[in-house]
Amino acid sequence: MIVEHIEVAASFVGRLRGLMWRRDLPEGEALLLPGTNSIHMLFMRFPIDCLFLGRPEVDGTQRVVSVRRKLPRWRGVVWYVRRGRDVIEMPAGTLDATNIQVGDAVRLERSLTL
Repeated sequence: MIVEHIEVAASFVGRLRGLMWRRDLPEGEALLLPGTNSIHMLFMRFPIDCLFLGRPEVDGTQRVVSVRRKLPRWRGVVWYVRRGRDVIEMPAGTLDATNIQVGDAVRLERSLTL
């Protein structure tokens, strides 16, 4: 497991806002930006790691098409990731701790809470 909880920025405004102006992103949490293949770090207060995922496969997995580690706050920009369909933003250091590489398959799973 890469992270325990993923918030989904499903709307245009949610994707535009992303993690801007938040004070932090707790360990084990992430933000999914569906339909996105580029990001910026303007108005970000902390560095992040990013996974860029390709289109979903028949079995529900998505291939990692690019990784970005420790993007610096305010300065980091990732313009266009070829074959990128979704982005997962997570706390800096998460990718090093999990050893995720380009070409790996990941599966986003829903969990039900009662």
